[in-house]
Amino acid sequence: MQEIIDKYLKGDKGIWAVIIMISLFSSVMALSASSNMAYRLTDGNATPFWIKHVFFLLIGFVIMLYLQHFKFKYFSRLSQVGVVVAGVLLLVTLLFGKNINSAQRWIMGFQPSDLAKIVLVIYVARMIALNKDKITNFKEGLLPILIPVALICGFILPADFSTAFILAAVCFTMLFVGGALFKHLMAVIGGAVGLFLLLILLNNVIPGFMPRAATWEKRIFAFAGSVTEDDQKSKEDNYQAHKAKMAVGSAGIVGKRPGRGNVKNDLYSAQSDFVFSAIVEEFGWLFGAIPLLAMYLIFFFRSLRIMTKTESIFGAYIVFGLSFMLVFQAMINMGVGVNLIPVTGQPLPLISMGGTSILFMCIAIGIILNVSQEISGKSSDNSLSEQTA
Repeated sequence: MQEIIDKYLKGDKGIWAVIIMISLFSSVMALSASSNMAYRLTDGNATPFWIKHVFFLLIGFVIMLYLQHFKFKYFSRLSQVGVVVAGVLLLVTLLFGKNINSAQRWIMGFQPSDLAKIVLVIYVARMIALNKDKITNFKEGLLPILIPVALICGFILPADFSTAFILAAVCFTMLFVGGALFKHLMAVIGGAVGLFLLLILLNNVIPGFMPRAATWEKRIFAFAGSVTEDDQKSKEDNYQAHKAKMAVGSAGIVGKRPGRGNVKNDLYSAQSDFVFSAIVEEFGWLFGAIPLLAMYLIFFFRSLRIMTKTESIFGAYIVFGLSFMLVFQAMINMGVGVNLIPVTGQPLPLISMGGTSILFMCIAIGIILNVSQEISGKSSDNSLSEQTA
C-alpha cells in the first residue's frame, strides 16, 4: 500500500490526506444537501447531481496527479499569457456573458473568474520574485504589479464583488508578505475604497449605472435586518440567512445525523452557498464544523511549511498565494453559513457543488503539491533566473 501511495501521490502527504478526506466528505454532502435542487429539477432524484459532483472530483484528482509531472517553473511564463487571456475573457463575459441571478459571470460554460484567480496569483508571485529587490519602490517595484491586479479585479467587480474582493485581498497579502511597504499598500487600499464608494453613490444618483451595486447594498441591509416590503431580493437573502442560522443553532454538538437535516429542503443554495449550514445541522460541531475547519487549517499550515522550506522564491509565493486564497474563501463561506457576514455567493472549496470551481481549485492544489515535490529533491530548480526566464 505504501509503495502505491509513494508511486502515485507525490509531494506533501499531509496535504494529500486532507484533500482525500475533504473530497470523501464532499461526496456525502453532495447527495444530502442537493434535495431542494432535486425536487425542483428532477422530481426528487438527487443521484444525477451526486454523480456529476463525484465525476468532477475524480477529474480534479486526475488533474492533480498530472500536475505532479509538470515543472512549476513553466507556470511563470504561462502566467504572462494567462493573465492576458483571463482579462480578455472577463471583459467579453462582462459585455456578452450569460446572465444568471442578475450577474453576467458565465461564458462558454464556465466562469472566467475561476481562471483569473489562479493565473493572477501566479503572475503576482512571478512579479514579486522578479522585483524582490525593488518592491519597496512604489513606481518601479509595486506599480507594475498593481496594474494587472487592478485591471483583473476591476473586470470581475461589476458582476462579482466577493470574488474581486477575495482576489484583491490575496494579492495585497502576497505583496505585504513579499516586502511591499505597508504605507504604500494602505494608500492604494484607501483609494480603492474611495472609488468603490463613488460607484455606489453614482448608482444611487444614476439608477442602473452599476446594477450589481444595488444587490450589494440590499445584501448588507438584509444582513443588518433592514428589509423593505418591496425588496424581494433582500427578503430572499434574509430568509436564507435566517434559515441557515436556525439550522446551525439547532444542530447541537453531534447534529441531527446525516440526511436528517431540514435546511437543505428549505434553501435554494443549500448545496453551494449554504452547504456549511447543512453540514453543521447534520453532523454537528463535533463531527462536522470543527473537523472541517481543522482540515482547511492543516492544509494552510502544511502549505506554509512548504513555503518556508522551498529554495525557490517564485515557488514560495505561489504556494502562499494559492493556499491563502483557498482557505480565505472557505472562511468566507463558513462565515456566511453561520450568519457572521452577509451573503456572498462564494462556494466552499471542494465541498460545494460546481464543476469548474472544483476543477480550478484542484489545479491550484496540484500546483502546491508540485512545489512540495521540489522540496524532496525529486525535481530541483532553485535558480530564480531559470524559473522566470
